[in-house]
Amino acid sequence: MSTATAAHDEAAYDLVPDDLDAAAARPRVTLVGTALAGSAIIVAFAALIGIYLRVRHGVITGPAVDGEAPVWFADGQTIPLTPANVAMATMLLSCVSMQWAVDSVKHDDRKGAFFAMAMTLLFGGAVINATSFLYTQSGFSISGGSNPAGLLFYAVTGSHLALIAGAMLFAAIMTVRTLGGEYGSHDREGIVAASLIWYLTTGIMLVIWYAVYVTK
Repeated sequence: MSTATAAHDEAAYDLVPDDLDAAAARPRVTLVGTALAGSAIIVAFAALIGIYLRVRHGVITGPAVDGEAPVWFADGQTIPLTPANVAMATMLLSCVSMQWAVDSVKHDDRKGAFFAMAMTLLFGGAVINATSFLYTQSGFSISGGSNPAGLLFYAVTGSHLALIAGAMLFAAIMTVRTLGGEYGSHDREGIVAASLIWYLTTGIMLVIWYAVYVTK
């Protein structure tokens, strides 16, 4: 190493205070990263849902075929509202338990936080189960020939199921770190980041519930 390089490195180190707290050097990295990831998720689902709505509108407003008005769903295809409504209500309920977990961590109640997060993960599993049951009743096929309804339906709802699974994994990891004492009243960044993704997942599901399940 040359004398000039060594002098440059020493000058750079002198710019960093000796008593600088490590936590203060990189504030809220997890939360900022989660917010950026959430922004990307919003863009991705806006594109997916937008494509679904545009193609559906193009089909149902298209010209008649053999004297019959065009339809979005082929024969035997439907979206039962009961499992869709149950899944949506369960997802909304999970937001209550998630906020309960955040508040428990704020007050250093690790037992309460663990119970609340366990309930949240249970609700998430129930949403996946209800959506899977909806699939068995819908009659959609990915290879729908000239009808793209099935492919787009599974693209939108399947992507959201993957998002739920990812949010559950993130929440589980933050729960373990909380039980280990990393998060508490002194710092609850991780559990807040997990809640941010969870609320985002719920908001996206609300849009899908109305745009795909209700309006069909």
